[in-house]
Amino acid sequence: MSAPVKSSQEAALDLDARWALHPQVALRPESFGALLYHFGTRKLSFLKNRTIVTIIESLPDHSDLRSAITAAGITESAVPQYTRALATLVSSHMIVRIDA
Repeated sequence: MSAPVKSSQEAALDLDARWALHPQVALRPESFGALLYHFGTRKLSFLKNRTIVTIIESLPDHSDLRSAITAAGITESAVPQYTRALATLVSSHMIVRIDA
């Protein structure tokens, strides 16, 4: 069986790196999940998955994205689904890698 093909977005998402909400992004919790607004690009993202919101909110508490995903209770089989969603947030500059 061949390995799943990763998109370029997913390839750019290093689960073993530290990530944070972009300094110009505001997260506003909503009943459906949350809104992310980037003041620099003026992009608006709707997060309809509370688990993604939990992961993003917990980023400051974790040394890497992998531990934030694990702490949110994501099973190993569901990690690719969340990785794709997080990679989309990286490509839209909503979350950024923090270099040590």
